[in-house]
Amino acid sequence: MMQKKLIALTIGTLLLAACDTSKPTATNTATKVPAAAQEASVELVASTEKRLDIYFPVALSADLSAYSDNQKQMLKILIEASTIMDDLFWAQAYGENKDQFLASIDDPKVRAFAAINYGPWDRLDGDRAFLTNTEEKLPGAEFYPPDMDKQEYEKSPISQSEGLYSMVTRDMQGNLLEVPYSEYFADELDRTSELLKQAAALADNKAFANYLELRAEALLTDQYQPSDMAWMEMKDNPIEVVIGPIETYEDQLFGYRAAFESYVLLKDLSWSERLAKYAAFLPELQTGLPVPEKYKAEMPGSNADLNAYDVIYYAGHSNAGSKTIAINLPNDEQVQLEKGTRRLQLKNAMRAKFDNILLPIADQLIDPSQRKHITFNAFFANTMFHEVAHGLGIKNTLDGSGTVRGALKEHASALEEGKADILGLYMVEQLLAKGAITEGQLEDYYVTFMAGIFRSVRFGASSAHGKANMIRFNFFKEQGAFSQNENGLYFVDMNKMGNAIAALSELILTLQGDGDYQGVATLVAEKGIIKSGLAADLQKLADANIPVDITFEQGVDVLKL
Repeated sequence: MMQKKLIALTIGTLLLAACDTSKPTATNTATKVPAAAQEASVELVASTEKRLDIYFPVALSADLSAYSDNQKQMLKILIEASTIMDDLFWAQAYGENKDQFLASIDDPKVRAFAAINYGPWDRLDGDRAFLTNTEEKLPGAEFYPPDMDKQEYEKSPISQSEGLYSMVTRDMQGNLLEVPYSEYFADELDRTSELLKQAAALADNKAFANYLELRAEALLTDQYQPSDMAWMEMKDNPIEVVIGPIETYEDQLFGYRAAFESYVLLKDLSWSERLAKYAAFLPELQTGLPVPEKYKAEMPGSNADLNAYDVIYYAGHSNAGSKTIAINLPNDEQVQLEKGTRRLQLKNAMRAKFDNILLPIADQLIDPSQRKHITFNAFFANTMFHEVAHGLGIKNTLDGSGTVRGALKEHASALEEGKADILGLYMVEQLLAKGAITEGQLEDYYVTFMAGIFRSVRFGASSAHGKANMIRFNFFKEQGAFSQNENGLYFVDMNKMGNAIAALSELILTLQGDGDYQGVATLVAEKGIIKSGLAADLQKLADANIPVDITFEQGVDVLKL
């Protein structure tokens, strides 16, 4: 288990106050399930029983016959390293007594649901507790002391937005104290670092081996930028791993602290070749954004690449609740400006969502005359250009005070996801007009996107993606981008949809460039909600037993490694 170092802050100097070899008391351990309940089996909240089947099971298998013995051994090592990331995310999201918590649940179906959610809160239902006698989830999860509020943090010496790789605890005098991940999770990160070095020794691809070595070092130092830079140089390695503290969505108090996660991936060479041409259009698309020049003055790197993968293992944050189907990284603003980003499309997971969720949704909610426009190619492209669009716009506020992420705090993620969705559609429009996209027609992308809103909005208010979709749905409705027929089925107005895309693009880019925290808070409060009409439509999907998302059967046994 984790060996936390208790550190005292005295006279401005950080001194080691204690290093207990036994398990120290956790500094953010508000009892989620009371001790009395933990001694016996906990119970499911009656009204949530129907939600136990909202995840459709998908086996992450793959044909590994073309991979060498070294590569297969490396995959086993990378999966082992990923399981450590899973444990670390449990500690960040719930606390360190994961095994005790899961053992307290007798019903295997409820236990599986708790494992999917990494705790007793339903991530796709606004983090509502689904077990009895359970406290509300803390907005700051386990990143901060449970008795800390925003005001105390902002008045403390660590009241800044750059603490991506640290936990906040209290020193011996009760003052807030920032402890780097490399110290707080020292044992686990030491083990993970060693595993990455073992994988590097097995790697035939030099760039991949270099990345693994640098990532192994980053886990011990909290200095991730060199490994992010090295990750951007990997172009032709058939095996991929994305591992470490990456996304900040779990920190809903400030959006400052990164959660541990991992993906183990196999590159799809044929699909990747089809995507390679699009990244070159980024600078041109940046200059054409529908916003005043000052909001698009930052030019994204033009050497970013697009590739397709089959994912064979998810762990930690990426595996919690709704599953990621595309990746746009690194998040480091400096790396993005110098190198761009890499966009990884997780094709097998994407296909599973399209077949088992998006098509059934369309049958329930989209006008029959437009259902022919819902295609996997459009779904794949909309998802891909969402990730590409993260590289557009502006990363630093116009007043020079810092990053957009720092200025917008807990609202930064939702607005960034909204930007990526809307600018992704803008990119599709532009690339179709240029003839760069040759598959399908604009109606395919618009109607598939509309059906995708219903899919993603079901992720709930606790998700950045869910909030972004609510905002967009309500904005589009006000703009007349869609209508409903006498049977309540949705019909996309092509002209008004284009106008709504331009208007929402300008609004989001302006809010980001201005670092307008209050403006974004107002937008989320007014439009980031599910209103009665949409709620009734979503109930139709629940009544039709359409899954909300997917969950995975995965690991070395599934892969027959």
